[in-house]
Amino acid sequence: MTRLNKQGLTRRALLSRAVAAGALAVAGPGFIAAPDAAWAVEVTAISEHQMATLLQMARDIYPHDRVGDRFYAVAIKSYDVTEQKDMVAEGIAALDEAAKKAGFDTYIAAGWEDDRVAILRSIQDTPFFQTVRGGLVTGLYNQKDIWPIFGYEGESFSQGGYIDRGFDDIDWL
Repeated sequence: MTRLNKQGLTRRALLSRAVAAGALAVAGPGFIAAPDAAWAVEVTAISEHQMATLLQMARDIYPHDRVGDRFYAVAIKSYDVTEQKDMVAEGIAALDEAAKKAGFDTYIAAGWEDDRVAILRSIQDTPFFQTVRGGLVTGLYNQKDIWPIFGYEGESFSQGGYIDRGFDDIDWL
């Protein structure tokens, strides 16, 4: 009888993986769920690979360790429409081609952030990259739920302005 060592699969890990596999089976195609968080995004016009690639691309363009994937998913969901389908398909194909030139199967297959950033730099002048980067500025940072992560309290005019509300209470500067 062989025993698993302490680094083997534990009962908890086995149950966790079984539940995740069951959830994927129930969810079906066209649905991306986070295995370690309570969020999911359904894709309708673009493929799951394209959505996953956009999500990773968004994380690599504007990396924030404390910002969850769900915020990035909200920011890129606007590309999952028929009007953007061709632009996304062509852009992701070009991104994956750049990844192949760098020695990876796809952009997502590049495991290290430095490798992915190098791939992004190779396409940074394309309309696709510029469209996604520009859309992320408002799509990501205009989400009110993300503001507390950065210490931003929101607009201040309706509350008398910043001068009377501790504009100099920045402890991280």
